[in-house]
Amino acid sequence: MSLLDVRELRTSFRTDDGVVKAVDGVSFSVEKGQTLGIVGESGCGKSVTCLTIMGLNNRRNTITSGEALFNGEDLLTMSSRRLREIRGNDVAMIFQDPMTSLNPVHKIGRQLVEAILLHRDVSKKVAQARALELLKAVGIPRADRRIDDYPHQFSGGMRQRVMIAMALVNDPDLLIADEPTTALDVTTQAQILTLMSRLQQEFGSAIIIITHDLGVVAEVAHEVVVMYAAQIVERGTADSIFSRPHHPYTWGLLGSLPRLDADVERLVQIPGQPPSLLNPPRGCRFHPRCPYVMDICRADHPDLLPVTADPEHLQRCHLDEETKDREAEKLLAGTLAQAQAQVRTG
Repeated sequence: MSLLDVRELRTSFRTDDGVVKAVDGVSFSVEKGQTLGIVGESGCGKSVTCLTIMGLNNRRNTITSGEALFNGEDLLTMSSRRLREIRGNDVAMIFQDPMTSLNPVHKIGRQLVEAILLHRDVSKKVAQARALELLKAVGIPRADRRIDDYPHQFSGGMRQRVMIAMALVNDPDLLIADEPTTALDVTTQAQILTLMSRLQQEFGSAIIIITHDLGVVAEVAHEVVVMYAAQIVERGTADSIFSRPHHPYTWGLLGSLPRLDADVERLVQIPGQPPSLLNPPRGCRFHPRCPYVMDICRADHPDLLPVTADPEHLQRCHLDEETKDREAEKLLAGTLAQAQAQVRTG
C-alpha cells in the first residue's frame, strides 16, 4: 500500500451563487521517498485537493467525498482529535505565503518549539535544541542568533526556509508544499528546491509539491499530475509526461515555457480562460480552448484512460494516439531539457 492513496476525491463549496465543484474525481498515490508534482493554472483545484486531504477546509460550506488513505487510515472520515495528532506530526504542509503563515508577534524559535511540544513529550530545552538544529539544517545563517528574531526580520527566502524547518521539525512521513517558490527570485527558488531534495533524502519523506511552474516539476518530481478545471487530465511519471505528453492542455503548458536555445519575441499562450466551476462546459472541459477540438469533445466527457504504450500514463482526451504522438513530438521537442535548464541556471 502507498503512503498516501487518494481515491475519487471530490470537494464542493456552497456559495451564494451555487455549488462550486472545486475537485471532481481526483485519484493519485504517493510513495515514501518520492515526490509528486501537481501542476495546473490558478483555480484548477490543486491547492483545494491538498487542503481537503489536510482537513483544512471550512466544514460549514464544504461537501467532501472519496477517500484519502494515509497509512491505511482515511483522513476524510477520522475524528478531529485524531486528525490533529497526524497533522503537523505525520503530515505537514508548507503554505504558499510564509509571511501570513508565521505568527508576526512571536519569535521564530517560539513557534518552532510550540510545534514540537504539541506532538512530542519532551522538555522545552530539548525542543529548543531541535528547533535550532532544524534552522541550521535549512541553511539559516547564524541560526543561534536568528532563532530569537521575528518573521519580519527575515527575507522572503529565509521565511520560506523557516516554514520548511517548521514542517520538518517532527520528521513527517509526508510533506505537502503549496507553491513553495512563489514570489522568490530564481536563485532563491533553486536554493529552496535543492534544500527540499536534500532534506527528503535525509529524512525519507514523501513530498507533494503544488505549482504552476513546469520547470519546478521537471526538476524535482518523480510523478506528475496535470489538473484542469477540477479534474486530472494527465498523470504519469515525470519522464513520460515531459517526453510523451498526451493531452493538448499539457502541450499548451509546455509550449508556453520560454526557450533559452531560440529567439522568441512572444511566448505561446493558451487561448481563452478556464471555465467556471459553477457550471463547467459539457463534454471535455478543455474543449472551448483546445485547437484540436472535435464534435465528440463538445458532447462526450472523456474518461481518464491509460496510454497504450505505457499503462501507468493516464490521459483524458478523445484524440487518437497517433495524432497525440505526432503533435507532441512536433510541438515540444527539447522542452524537458529546457525546463530543467530554467531552474538550474536561474
